[in-house]
Amino acid sequence: MIAIVDYGRGNLRSVQKAFEYLGYRAVVTDDPDAIMAADKVVLPGVGAFGDCMDNLKSRDLDKVVVECVKQGKYFLGICLGLQLLFTYSEEFGPVKGLDLVKGKVVRFPKGLKVPHMGWNQVEVVKENPLLKGISSGDYFYFVHSYYVVPEDEEVVATVTEYGVRFVSMIHVDNVFATQFHPEKSQRVGLKVLENFASL
Repeated sequence: MIAIVDYGRGNLRSVQKAFEYLGYRAVVTDDPDAIMAADKVVLPGVGAFGDCMDNLKSRDLDKVVVECVKQGKYFLGICLGLQLLFTYSEEFGPVKGLDLVKGKVVRFPKGLKVPHMGWNQVEVVKENPLLKGISSGDYFYFVHSYYVVPEDEEVVATVTEYGVRFVSMIHVDNVFATQFHPEKSQRVGLKVLENFASL
């Protein structure tokens, strides 16, 4: 069973429907016990970094997410769910994140239209199981004004160009996270979700 963390933000139903379309059971829940009992955990997210951290903390879900990762459960962060894994964000901040991945979240430079919204290509820099069947140059759907800057380049799986070269996917042990929205990225996005669900 795949638990989709419900902290009052994010396009949770579309993620759930994507997994169901692929034939996998996924539940949207804010119950810590249900999340801890799941085989895999997904943290989607849209909106402001600080609001989402506040919502996670108000339900003690920040601790649950950290514990799931420490226990070695397969974990997928999507969009803001990627950014929340980092040490802090500059959005209305600095605002402290979950600090599961060392690094920061920064805004696109002035002069670039934000949010970066629509289809863009990824360049694979380091293979991982979620990229099986995905090639450099494949297009995914993005909506974001901030991007992650990891301290350790080794965590970077894909990068994307939008005025700057930014990290669009990371992988650390049991943790995978994408800046793009696989649930909105049609065939290639469904392939990423299927790869995760079948780990």
